[in-house]
Amino acid sequence: KISNFIIDIRDKDKIKESIQNIEPDFIFHLAAQSLVSKSYKDPHLTWETNTLGTLNILEGIRTLNKKCIAVLITSDKCYENVEWIYGYRENDKLGGIDPYSASKAGAEIVISSYVRSYFKNNEKIRIGIARAGNVIGGGDWANNRIVPDCIKAWQDNKIVSLRSPNSTRPWQHVLEPLSGYLTLAMNLSNSKKHHGEAFNFGPQIDVTPSVEDLVKKMSLFWEKVNWEIKNPQFETSFHEANLLKLNCDKSFHYLNWKANWGFEETVINTITWYKKYYENNNPKTVFDLTINQIKEYHNSALHKNIAWAK
Repeated sequence: KISNFIIDIRDKDKIKESIQNIEPDFIFHLAAQSLVSKSYKDPHLTWETNTLGTLNILEGIRTLNKKCIAVLITSDKCYENVEWIYGYRENDKLGGIDPYSASKAGAEIVISSYVRSYFKNNEKIRIGIARAGNVIGGGDWANNRIVPDCIKAWQDNKIVSLRSPNSTRPWQHVLEPLSGYLTLAMNLSNSKKHHGEAFNFGPQIDVTPSVEDLVKKMSLFWEKVNWEIKNPQFETSFHEANLLKLNCDKSFHYLNWKANWGFEETVINTITWYKKYYENNNPKTVFDLTINQIKEYHNSALHKNIAWAK
């Protein structure tokens, strides 16, 4: 039984009204303008959505008079990226050159202010902050994202252009951070610790494949693939980080959370979803596959004694 309300995250009055009417036990805030390239084209929308949108959620929570756990998801790009080889920890400096990264750092500052100003002594409201690495997985059709760009091009027997083939990212299947958000929410619900704290959710620190590594691995499971290394015109003036790693020791130590699937499992499950989509083009088949992948992920976590399984 799911009630669905479609509301613009920028509409503070409707957001507040919705939270007040629903009186939620848990809130997971994932709404965002999530593309770096789009943030350059429309920085105002990006800041308004990512920073002020988060403010609107916090304002709605502030007037609740009941217990509520809120997990606010920002991004691994909220860190001031100085291109070092070490994984960023939760207490490292925030910032960002591109509007997307900066807007996420701005959201972090807003959250910190509300935690210390309004929720410090509030026993009913507990806030967690989640910073996730780059997610891949079935169902992503956004432009200027490496997996859907490849899938759509290869399906039409076209050549995909790689704008930053040597850039590394903390790639992980979308189920990984989702399990982290659930684990963090339960931790906040059952304990007085970690209120207002941030947690990284990403792959093991030694998993550092480049964009081209990801494409090569994907190509092993898809017929008729081809790509070229070609920089789009906007790359001459738009900055995008080349090296990004996360240190997730805090999540492992305090939440018993760590990445469940390795790089190959992540790619296989991602490609399997898209292949099934194109083979059947049947919503029920794709839905059943999605449910099965969730079950497989959960069973694997259970076998490895990872937190989400509990």
